[in-house]
Amino acid sequence: MISLHPTIAELPATAWDALAGEQPMLRHAFLDALEQSGCVGGDSGWTPCHLALWRDGVLCGAMPLYAKQHSYGEYVFDWAWARAYAEHGLSYYPKLLGAIPFTPLPGPRLLARTDADRQALIRGALDRAAQLDMSSLHLLFGDDADLAACDAVGLIRREQVQFHWQRQAGWQDFDDFLASLSRDKRRKIRQERRKIGEAGVRIERKAGHAIDAGDWAFFLRCYDSTYREHRSTPYLNLDFFLRAHAAQPEAWMMALAYRDDAPIAAALNLVGPARLYGRYWGAQWDAAGWVPGLHFELCYYQGIEHALATGLSVVEGGAQGEHKLARGFSPVMTHSAHWLAHPAFADAVDRFLDRERRLVNAYRDELEAHLPFRLEQNGD
Repeated sequence: MISLHPTIAELPATAWDALAGEQPMLRHAFLDALEQSGCVGGDSGWTPCHLALWRDGVLCGAMPLYAKQHSYGEYVFDWAWARAYAEHGLSYYPKLLGAIPFTPLPGPRLLARTDADRQALIRGALDRAAQLDMSSLHLLFGDDADLAACDAVGLIRREQVQFHWQRQAGWQDFDDFLASLSRDKRRKIRQERRKIGEAGVRIERKAGHAIDAGDWAFFLRCYDSTYREHRSTPYLNLDFFLRAHAAQPEAWMMALAYRDDAPIAAALNLVGPARLYGRYWGAQWDAAGWVPGLHFELCYYQGIEHALATGLSVVEGGAQGEHKLARGFSPVMTHSAHWLAHPAFADAVDRFLDRERRLVNAYRDELEAHLPFRLEQNGD
């Protein structure tokens, strides 16, 4: 049996987490914190309608699912599709979205143990999209098993590029990582890090319970200012961060920059058993002003150092950012799957995505030709 649920609190947390796996942002408590804090639901444009698959009263499958009144906070951009609908006198919203709100991290979205149950979930989502007169259904940043289920029921794929740092055999510390880079990239990173110290800035990483209420209050000021500087509205609030941290303290790591013992900038990460997920950054510059390279230090180098120190194998740098390539990150393909109810628009989007996939793959190939790692034959 398939059912829809307006809050994740209606679904058993233990059973959900058993299906969700290792990613902290897929855990019941993380999604519940988004709802309890008002970051989704209400007037946010994200209306929870989570999908559940039951067998003999046992939760056998689940899908984080939302009715959307806009396309903000998704990182798979379909604004042009919405505009085309409007130009033809049609409504693109509401649409149905299988995703983690505000989170462009690849992973499972059809939470189930078997291919058959994953297909049952996506078919259930399609049925609900039709019943609720939704323009479309979208599954964002799914894993291979999700995509196979979506392929089986006729959804069309979309591809994008992210940048991930991936630990190589023999890397024990940051110097090992630097030694793998070409001479000019290695020199540039060392110069960037040296300038941080010369500017009188001290860096500290805090994880788990070591992150306190004062750290969260400072981080939120940084987070808010970043969005305001880009003329955007912050998606998350302090209530969410405090709830999510209390529920999973081990899943959070914050890198903080201090000058004269006063915090001036922060970067926030989520941590899983094998991966660090870079999320947000911001600064509150003091009278001494901007510190060149501090963004790279907090968001990339501190994350890499933490991964090396704690045995993590991957640092996911989040959406976009070619500048990550020069700092040891490599291009990785991410995938989404889409269904549009209107046959003519579905055909047009399918043809567009076919062209876009070829361009994205060519872009990935070009990036791989400029990886920053040294070639042994160059004697570097």
